[in-house]
Amino acid sequence: MKRREFITLLGGAAAWPLAVRAQQPAKLPTIGYLGSAAPSTQSQWLAAFALRLRELGWTEGLTIAIEVRWAEGRPERFAEIAADFVRLKVDVIVTPATAGAAAAKQLTTVIPIVFAGAGDPVGTGLVVSLARPGGNVTGVTQQQTDLAGKRLELLRDVLPRLRRLAIMANATNPASQLEIREVRTMSSALGFEVVPLEIRRAEDIVPAFEGLKERADALYVVVDPLLNTNRIRINTLAVGARLPTMHALREYVESGGLMSYGPNLPALFRRAAEIVDKILRGTKPADIPVEQPIKFDLIINLTTAKALGFDVPPTLLARADEVIE
Repeated sequence: MKRREFITLLGGAAAWPLAVRAQQPAKLPTIGYLGSAAPSTQSQWLAAFALRLRELGWTEGLTIAIEVRWAEGRPERFAEIAADFVRLKVDVIVTPATAGAAAAKQLTTVIPIVFAGAGDPVGTGLVVSLARPGGNVTGVTQQQTDLAGKRLELLRDVLPRLRRLAIMANATNPASQLEIREVRTMSSALGFEVVPLEIRRAEDIVPAFEGLKERADALYVVVDPLLNTNRIRINTLAVGARLPTMHALREYVESGGLMSYGPNLPALFRRAAEIVDKILRGTKPADIPVEQPIKFDLIINLTTAKALGFDVPPTLLARADEVIE
């Protein structure tokens, strides 16, 4: 071999490690997904989110990584999981819960946070306004507070003689407190007496029903990760107490609740994925307006109505988007 060829070959060999290192894949953009309840109650939301990401060109394991953690309906877990994501330096934190987004916001002003169904993001201080969120937080709202009046009207349509309304809510959830305030205001306008049932942990649910006895004609359940995790227990106890229930999510009605009125959560998670896509491509959260639901669904469970011993008016059934039999 000629000397010049040998030197050229040697120089190329010296560059091999550099070339190998250059070809090694860089760290994938990582999403930290903070599930507020349990997989059994929210896995379909995560599936909708992941599917939309794939449609937008993000393939898990190839172009993106998703770290999933579940709070199991325990509020104290939100801060723990959010701290873990901050330690991992994820690129975006996604969560369905107002409390989860608030916990993450307290820990980081740098990592973008996307909520996929906050009840009242302005009222709870997550964002400055829907049009101009400011800071590192944005997402999709459920408009829980705005829908309280409509839910009460639907309850009255089913129960024209409704006079005493029990409200079950997680007393530690700021978004729930805002909704309770609105429910109280609307109840007063409709002539309802309000019976509050404040829950702080799962163990409070049974005693709340025992203390209620026959003091209410219906039960309004404020959506919350803790109550979502225990929705089957709540609906079973409500049927046993002969209480028609109003919920915000169809998942509660599928678990034995009487009816729900609210946005389709899988659809909101698809829209949250679109917001994440924008952030990963360089848009700042502060420049992405908070999105609002486009459509609201009325779901009625006729099996539960029969178990409670009353008929749902045909006019209301005709308005329902889905009737479970």
